[in-house]
Amino acid sequence: MSVMTPEKTLRGPVGWWRDPWRRPRILAGITIAYLVWSLLPVLIAVMFSFNDGRSRTNWQGFSFRWYWGDQTRSVWHDASLHTALLQTLKLGLLATLVAVPLGVLFAIGIDRWRGRLPSGANVLMLISFVIPEVLLAVALLFMVTSLALPFGLGTSAQVIGLVTYQVAYPAVLVRARLATIGPQYEEAAMDLGASQVEALRRVTLPMLIPAIFASTVLVFADVIDDFVLVRYLSNGSATEPVSVKIYNTARAAPTPALNALATLLLLAAFAAVVIGYLVFRRMTRNDDTTGSGIAAFAGET
Repeated sequence: MSVMTPEKTLRGPVGWWRDPWRRPRILAGITIAYLVWSLLPVLIAVMFSFNDGRSRTNWQGFSFRWYWGDQTRSVWHDASLHTALLQTLKLGLLATLVAVPLGVLFAIGIDRWRGRLPSGANVLMLISFVIPEVLLAVALLFMVTSLALPFGLGTSAQVIGLVTYQVAYPAVLVRARLATIGPQYEEAAMDLGASQVEALRRVTLPMLIPAIFASTVLVFADVIDDFVLVRYLSNGSATEPVSVKIYNTARAAPTPALNALATLLLLAAFAAVVIGYLVFRRMTRNDDTTGSGIAAFAGET
């Protein structure tokens, strides 16, 4: 009576029906199918931004007509498209400049503060990841239109709403970085005579720069793609970003200029993420406290 060894069990006919999973052909096929399904519509939309005709379904030749060639309807010449693109970039810059410092300060405060109150604040901060964005948008719309606030609908309300929604991202990334660093560097600086503020400024903050930079890139890329908050808090066409502009004109005989506008926004977001990732890898090349991969860049440290 022969005894089946583990090697024979793995390679023999006993486990033949599991072999496709040990050789992940099925999983690879599912992954490829998902990528094709999710990226193909984007690629088609980008392709028709270079269409020579007005159709967004029938290919009529390659050209840059809808970027700058058409003298009235291209992105370069259409004032309404200019306004939407500039409003998107303005919201991205303003929201990032406000949300990232607030998130960094919040993360440092929560990391240093002990007790039930900071624990509750930490839980409330994490709730922003699961709260529906439309609920926050409706609540902010109600506040802006019903209460006597020093600002109204428009850019100010949009920035405040975006900061409220985005501040959790830098807070989580910086807290993850603080947990990776540990308190020993700051304690060593204070043992050498530095005050707590000096140790924070000269030791901890420089070590937080990779996380701060990564959160800046991620917040900016997410803000310029936002739709729900900026739509509810906009005040006319002058404060409509690209996402709202595309939504409002997508069903009114649109031209491929909308595809060109969306392609430019896609390139801006993609460039921000790629440049941010490359700079992040360079900044953390000789850093033993964190990895330099995409997981570290996304805060999974």
